[in-house]
Amino acid sequence: MKRLLIALACGCAAFGAAAQNFPSKGMTVVVPNPPGGMNQIHAQPLSAVIERLTKNPAPVINRPGGTAAVGTAYVANQPADGHTLLVTTANLHLVIEKDKLYGIKTPFSLSQIQPVALMSADPLIMVVHPSVPAKTVKEFIQLAKGQNGTSTFSSSGPYGITHVPMAMFLDAAGLKMRHVPTTGGGPAITQLLGGHVDATGGGPAAVYPHVAAGKMRAIASWGTKRHPALPDVVPLKEQGVDAEAYLWVGVFTAAGLPEKNLTQLRDLVRKVGMDPAFKSALEKVKVVPNYLDTDDFKAFFEADYKRMAKAVQKIGKI
Repeated sequence: MKRLLIALACGCAAFGAAAQNFPSKGMTVVVPNPPGGMNQIHAQPLSAVIERLTKNPAPVINRPGGTAAVGTAYVANQPADGHTLLVTTANLHLVIEKDKLYGIKTPFSLSQIQPVALMSADPLIMVVHPSVPAKTVKEFIQLAKGQNGTSTFSSSGPYGITHVPMAMFLDAAGLKMRHVPTTGGGPAITQLLGGHVDATGGGPAAVYPHVAAGKMRAIASWGTKRHPALPDVVPLKEQGVDAEAYLWVGVFTAAGLPEKNLTQLRDLVRKVGMDPAFKSALEKVKVVPNYLDTDDFKAFFEADYKRMAKAVQKIGKI
């Protein structure tokens, strides 16, 4: 009996130590998209800093498909131990709202995903081809209205992160344009660079080099304040158009993580968000670090979801 009690005590002590030493093993950082893009820009330095802080591997794994639904579902169905992280953007809720329109069952639910932290939230930037004689949104709206719906814009695809904000803009401006969907943000920008469309939207990291080179003109942002990389670009709301949208990137994990371990995971991700190497990696590509802890991130997420869901409902079936 005495030996049994000693064994149980040792076992409990070992369990307690394991619970305190989170993470207790290597972690996996899942990007639900092909390599490249905003999620990858965040995931790579996130992984590197986690490995440095924990002395354990934290490889980045790309699991693309279904407008990020495949990778998200993978994380949602992992054990709730905080060792598998999802780095994703607003496609998380856009795919849910799109599926609702068509009566499709999304392979995950928001109740399966635990928000951990927001890492950045850059406003989308509206850009036009240099041949478009408009330097402000007001001028662009007047020009587009005069073309009776024949002016064009490209996007990353139906109900995607650049399509929905453009639809919000068109609705707020009382404007009609022809949508030219592509297979991603990069191809949408290529369409504009080639002069095949009049306008598109993109993150500052994607459009800045082309704006600086004079290959496109930035005429507005969907933010509430100006972006430091493009300080002369005036927000839509300052130009009389009530539309707001962000190319944000957040960290999630499978829901159900014990509170103690969630606190430890939050502390780890907070250290990453504050780390000079992580911040520098984002700033080099004109992304502004904007860390928000779990509670503030939840509030941001809910407000963003509400705006985006309303826009998807207005777009309707395509």
